[in-house]
Amino acid sequence: MKVMVTGATGFLGLYIVEQLAARGDEVRAFCRRATDDLRLPGVVPVLADIRDRAAVVEACRGVDAVIHTAAIAGIWGPWKLFHETNTLGTQYVVEGCRTHAVPRLVFTSSPSVTFDGSPQRGIDESVPYPRHWLAHYPHTKALAEQAVTAANTPGVLHTASIRPHLIWGPRDRHLIPRLLDRARSGRLKQVGTGENLIDITYVENAAAAHLQLLDALAAPALGGRRYFLSQGEPVNCWQWINEILALAGLPPIRSRVPYGVARFAGGLLEGAFTLLRRSDEPRMTRFLAAQLAMDHYFDIGAARRDFGYAPAVSTSAGMQRLVF
Repeated sequence: MKVMVTGATGFLGLYIVEQLAARGDEVRAFCRRATDDLRLPGVVPVLADIRDRAAVVEACRGVDAVIHTAAIAGIWGPWKLFHETNTLGTQYVVEGCRTHAVPRLVFTSSPSVTFDGSPQRGIDESVPYPRHWLAHYPHTKALAEQAVTAANTPGVLHTASIRPHLIWGPRDRHLIPRLLDRARSGRLKQVGTGENLIDITYVENAAAAHLQLLDALAAPALGGRRYFLSQGEPVNCWQWINEILALAGLPPIRSRVPYGVARFAGGLLEGAFTLLRRSDEPRMTRFLAAQLAMDHYFDIGAARRDFGYAPAVSTSAGMQRLVF
């Protein structure tokens, strides 16, 4: 099978490319800059930006499937950048699939598309999108997910979205490095009571789930569906963070901030940064405060049932693979 992977040099995208290549698929690696990591048998880089409509549509020519992981994540930034990358970029991928009769599309979404700032405890895919958004990232990803779902056409284009939560593991350049940087600078503080449970997803498990779903999409019955994904066992957010800090030789977090104080401060900082037109990221936002203080874990029964997902790498085994 010939598969195009967007965001091929990203954290998740590269693992997907490697797993596809390992099983003998041909891979068209869509990315802005090629790296030595893509020098694998059957992998051909295509250098372009996901915001370039013509390039995206043309890149879909002649492939059997697309796994679309390219996105911009974050808690702060201009709407235009998030919308052009996450929403319009996804629409271009859908257009490319339709134009060149690509029969299968797997989209990397996020559980945050359902997050409204309230606790999420064991929810499944029946939970609707919120009416109000705390950040541009989940909003634009939700719009993208809706476009992917609407594009599903039985017998023509089978689409599905997968929502992995807090992907982590070796080669992570975002989540864990940011935690360590904040801890080393003394800016990492516990938000809330420290009792909140969260779902996490080891990166190799997330990549394998994309391949499983891609294969399962050969059956039209799964088209148009959305799937939460995780390790299947929530962890205490702040205990897990402290375990990461310990692996890096750093002390546990001592400072604490009540959730209400953090949320209020986040709102003030958002307003100030907007007024001053600052492009750098505030230390706190309402979205970040809620994510750090609230429960958010999910029912992954649908993924287990529909495409046989089961985490091959346990959380404890994944932690042992982290090297700092």
